[in-house]
Amino acid sequence: MKDILETLFSDDSFRTLAGAIKSAGLEETLKGVGPFTVFAPDNDAFTKLNLEEILNDRKKLVETLTYHVVEGKLAAEEMKEIDCSPTLNGKSLAIKVKHGELVVDNGRVMKTDIECSNGVIHVIDSVFLPHLSGWYGDCGCC
Repeated sequence: MKDILETLFSDDSFRTLAGAIKSAGLEETLKGVGPFTVFAPDNDAFTKLNLEEILNDRKKLVETLTYHVVEGKLAAEEMKEIDCSPTLNGKSLAIKVKHGELVVDNGRVMKTDIECSNGVIHVIDSVFLPHLSGWYGDCGCC
């Protein structure tokens, strides 16, 4: 079984995310023992924002990417039972079921429970931005 990093790098739908992980220097983190839960935006999710602004600021890139990683393995069924989860960047992601769909922060979970040797990946349709405010972002419940 592949680890999280190998899984992301071997799937073309995560090409943009894979490049961002390399730019941020987070390869070793995602190859770590874990377990981790990664909310992985696909290539289409990155088209919804100004990628240059994030890619050109390494600190902001690391903050953004670590906001997509939770320590521990959260299966989709488990997420339906909780309100939020802390991320590796120290902020918490809000988790809700809205109209029968799992919503994390500002993104819909499109595909769940991609098993990896060091955790699980859930595919999302948006990039989480930790510096935004609203009901998403640092929900304050963790």
